[in-house]
Amino acid sequence: MGSQLIQGRTVDMPVRVRDATVCSAFYPVRADAARAVIAYSGLDVAEIVPGKAVCVLLFVDYRDGDLDAYHEVGVAFLVRPPGRRGATGLADLRNAGVFVHWLPVDQSFTLEAGRTLWGFPKELADIELRLASPYKRCILRKDDRLVLDLLIKPGVPVPGTGPMIPMDAYTHRDGVTRRVPWKVRASGTRVRPGGALVRLGNHPVAKELSELGLPRRALFSSTVAHAELAFDAARPI
Repeated sequence: MGSQLIQGRTVDMPVRVRDATVCSAFYPVRADAARAVIAYSGLDVAEIVPGKAVCVLLFVDYRDGDLDAYHEVGVAFLVRPPGRRGATGLADLRNAGVFVHWLPVDQSFTLEAGRTLWGFPKELADIELRLASPYKRCILRKDDRLVLDLLIKPGVPVPGTGPMIPMDAYTHRDGVTRRVPWKVRASGTRVRPGGALVRLGNHPVAKELSELGLPRRALFSSTVAHAELAFDAARPI
């Protein structure tokens, strides 16, 4: 698929993002609970230690890209590649991908493009990002209900700038699980153990996160001041 018509506009592949800020926090959660949450996808969670999976909360400020400027929040899980079973620990993480379970955005064009092109589970929501201060904060509301309030304290700089090999991304929509090939070039990356504080609201997704064991201390958090991304066509698996 070289291009697609979205709301009267032609979107070419790969879809490029020229400037974005990405903040994320990685949480240990019960593997059995996470496995139940994503059972619909046919994928299995990766386990960092037996019985523990990883839930990723992230928020992104897309400032310049083919899908315009918008804000996005993600709830995702580290997963094993399709068909892979049994390993845990580093062996599991070396081959892990990331399954995108929920992806609220605040603009309708990226919502339709994300659903149509890749099967991303995008929904419209109210997303407030506060990125100007040293602490990076996201307040997410959906249907006038608080989902989460996530605060991330940037850590120590990671040396180097250049292309990275990201984990495979997976989505599920209309009964089809897909792999999304993508590339990223990052600069201004900072990482620290812990470094995140999350407060959950009364939305059903907040309840789902609480059943996974949140709020709790994050394994680690990261901030990327400037990211360039390219998303290719999704491939059913």
